[in-house]
Amino acid sequence: MSIIPSFKPASDFVPANLNAASWESLKPLYQELIDRELHCKKCLERLILDRSELDAAAAEAYTDLYTNMTCHTDDPAASGAYAKYVQEVQPELIKISFELDKKIVQAPMVGELDAQRYDVMLRDLRAGVELYRPENVDLQTQSSQLEQEYQAVIGAMTVEFDGKTQTLPMMARFQESTDRAVREAAWKAVARRRLADKDKLEDIFDQLIALRQQMARNAGFDNYIGFAFKSRRRFDYTVADCNAFASGVEQAVVPAARRLVSERAAALKLPAVRPWDAAVDVKGRPPLKPFTSGQDLFDRSQRLFSRMDPDLGELFGVLKQGGCIDLESRPGKAPGGYQATRDRARIPFIFMNAAGLQRDVETMVHEAGHAFHAILARAEPILAYRSSPPIEFCEVASMSMELTSHPFLGEFYSEADAARARRVHLEGIAGILPWIATIDQFQHWIYSNVGHTRQQRRAAWLSLMSRFGAGTDWTGLDDELGYMWHRQPHLFTSPFYYIEYGIAQLGALQLYGNYKLRPADALSKYKSALALGGSKPLPDLFSAAGLNFDFSPARIRETWDAVERDLAALPG
Repeated sequence: MSIIPSFKPASDFVPANLNAASWESLKPLYQELIDRELHCKKCLERLILDRSELDAAAAEAYTDLYTNMTCHTDDPAASGAYAKYVQEVQPELIKISFELDKKIVQAPMVGELDAQRYDVMLRDLRAGVELYRPENVDLQTQSSQLEQEYQAVIGAMTVEFDGKTQTLPMMARFQESTDRAVREAAWKAVARRRLADKDKLEDIFDQLIALRQQMARNAGFDNYIGFAFKSRRRFDYTVADCNAFASGVEQAVVPAARRLVSERAAALKLPAVRPWDAAVDVKGRPPLKPFTSGQDLFDRSQRLFSRMDPDLGELFGVLKQGGCIDLESRPGKAPGGYQATRDRARIPFIFMNAAGLQRDVETMVHEAGHAFHAILARAEPILAYRSSPPIEFCEVASMSMELTSHPFLGEFYSEADAARARRVHLEGIAGILPWIATIDQFQHWIYSNVGHTRQQRRAAWLSLMSRFGAGTDWTGLDDELGYMWHRQPHLFTSPFYYIEYGIAQLGALQLYGNYKLRPADALSKYKSALALGGSKPLPDLFSAAGLNFDFSPARIRETWDAVERDLAALPG
């Protein structure tokens, strides 16, 4: 029996051939929903389903334009089509979505809806209604345009190295070279290229801060923090909880990260680890080479998931459909990796910049976890539940796959290299948790210090790097360290979206602990929880997956102790 859920459109309200990238095409349908009279509970439920299908069409149009733009940032037609949507369609959608949200939450029969089914959706809609201000629509459009400008600046960054033009993701492989001179030259080439645009990026960021602070003030907040928490629907944790997470990481993980860096320096026979010494193998072995091409990466990943769990192998096979993947790095392609869903067709898309590294394997299985989430929830008729589960749980779906893939890395490596890859990944977690704490605390500083200068922002960043840094030697690299945060796109494009990775990493480590004890049970609960989409509150989703929603210092210590045991069992 197939694990892939069957589905049918939530309604036949939306024409199959609708051009959802055009507001002229969308407007009459949205207006019909606004004008529709509601006489009973069933009328309201029908409105919700019709609206969901129309929203899915509009969301899919956006996804198609966004993915095309990020795949081809140097294509004026792709950039222009995306910009046109942002400028002409998105503002109208924001305004009419508010009207529909208000129509639903203020409907006389809303109290008759089944609480178990609709409460999460209604809670989110009410928050949106409370936040909405007409004057913020234009500010959001300006913000989106600046975010696109950031993507274009970063996507255009290339360096001449090793006799050819290289994208910055391509340059990452040189950091694993056993020739230290090559590593240093490559690292500095990338750093120089980033710094060449530092003023441009600072200008963009200053404008984004001003827009975000103004939106928050318009909505009645003293600063952007409260606005961001409410807009991100953070109902289950607070600023104090974020600070507790940072303290827990500082107490339990930072000492481990610093120990690992110290051990690295000793193994490399260096007085200190410099930034270009962080990825090379300490035993002088050549870089891990898990695959030769994007297709090879895909094929090996297919075999990995099929061995892990036949259901997951079947889910991964969905990506064989045309237009579901863009894996290899190339000039003009935006950096990073992501999974997006075409919400009407309910088909996932994976974007990444594969350069032949172990990190690419981690990215592939990570984004596959997001795709599994999208596919398993595809039968859910309400788009809000299907496409917008809490990010903190979405990342559990993806990060768990990074860990449960450990026993199957033989699809990419010899057993010796597979053990080496497992260590690389676990040591990477020792590095990423402090980085997550740094980025999150930096965002709290940025938006609580209204009117700060660039110099103050830089000083705050350096203070946080001192607090959470692993002890890498940055002597003589003041600008490189001071502007290091420019490489974190979330700060520019997704403000306050980063602590989610830390919360999810703790959840994923819990799931991996369960998996090592009872693999079938852990994966069964994982799949069942993913099928819920976003229809339950965040703590309930964790519980459905067999996890505790807890990121207190005590939980972080307990979770990290398990990682230390795994590291101790692996060869150096």
